[in-house]
Amino acid sequence: MKILALSDEVVDVIYSPRVKEKYAEVDLVVGCGDLPFYYLEFIVTMLNVPVYYVHGNHDKPSQYLSDGRIIHRAEGCEVLDGIAARVPRRSPDGSANASLLVAGLGGCLRYNADPSHQYTPNEMAGRVLKLTPALLANRLGHGRYLDILVTHAPPRGIHDGPDPAHTGFDVFLRVMNTFRPRLLLHGHSHVYRQDAVTVTQYRDTEVVNVYPYRLIEF
Repeated sequence: MKILALSDEVVDVIYSPRVKEKYAEVDLVVGCGDLPFYYLEFIVTMLNVPVYYVHGNHDKPSQYLSDGRIIHRAEGCEVLDGIAARVPRRSPDGSANASLLVAGLGGCLRYNADPSHQYTPNEMAGRVLKLTPALLANRLGHGRYLDILVTHAPPRGIHDGPDPAHTGFDVFLRVMNTFRPRLLLHGHSHVYRQDAVTVTQYRDTEVVNVYPYRLIEF
């Protein structure tokens, strides 16, 4: 399964007609926050595959399109923020296969008075608690809790920064300890150096900073 993961920046090679040819084999698109709705809508229209996304701290509840319309979500895409979902997977011959178990937790650590997608550590822990019944149901029905956790901010101490705005969440470490997703995909931490660490193994989970985009074989 090929996953195109995106975050934080509109990339010219993706926001162009070439995306249909370049990423024709992509099965799923994941948005890790701070992406305009028009960008996600363009991708789902061009690739015609499921697009799931979480919110970043710079996302606003309403966004304006060039034609003057006001929209509150990316049309044709699924908001994964604060929920768990099952994404249908298919085998190479086109037959139905087991579902991919995904969950999303957008936003970042609260660092100012803006209420949009910023959370204290306790608030994010509460969001994880709300997800827990769905993850336990996954375990009963599918034999595992979670395949991929999609976040905007990174876990504490993994790909995060020293300033309050870019400090990661401790509770994401506890999620990986308890529910053992195979992947945690995040954005938020912009990468400006080629030697920056963007992939880290934490117990059973590969933590990947997807900024600004990354093609992943799952």
